[in-house]
Amino acid sequence: MDFFPALTDDHRAFVMRQPVFFVATAAEGARINLSPKGMDSFRMLDPKTVAYLDVGGSGNETNAHLGADGRITIMFCAFDQPALIFRIYGTGRAVLPQDAEWTDLHAQFTPLPGTRQIFVIDVDEVQTSCGWGVPFMTLERERQTLSKYHARQSDAERTGELARPVASIDGLPVRLGTVLPDRVGA
Repeated sequence: MDFFPALTDDHRAFVMRQPVFFVATAAEGARINLSPKGMDSFRMLDPKTVAYLDVGGSGNETNAHLGADGRITIMFCAFDQPALIFRIYGTGRAVLPQDAEWTDLHAQFTPLPGTRQIFVIDVDEVQTSCGWGVPFMTLERERQTLSKYHARQSDAERTGELARPVASIDGLPVRLGTVLPDRVGA
């Protein structure tokens, strides 16, 4: 196991090859939230900052936890060779379409239907470990269900989805979007 104060070029190359990553957050008195993420949604902005584009789903726990506590861990693992587990430890925050930095930040990503926010993480430390217990697997293809669901929605339906949920499953408040992401500056 090795620790690094910032992301290196080797870390960047590894992350760019991974089709899935995992996000973990927690807040005092709340459950731990652990979510898998895919699609083209992760970016390394600089050696001390990463971000990922969040598409609406069934909940918004990460938003609530970051608002309450700020701590976040991102984990990538290799399902091919060489074996590796890679964790990013940091402090995160939600950037919503109504926020001043949205336009510049959103320009770093490929647009995805159903985008609701971008989580920006200030990197405290990164860790690598062997990954020898992770199985070999191959990516068959990305699921299109969520993208198709969001692409079919009217602006009114999307606006309604941005307005919920107002709290996490443990009752923590969620900071909600008030502007459709693709309508910023329109």
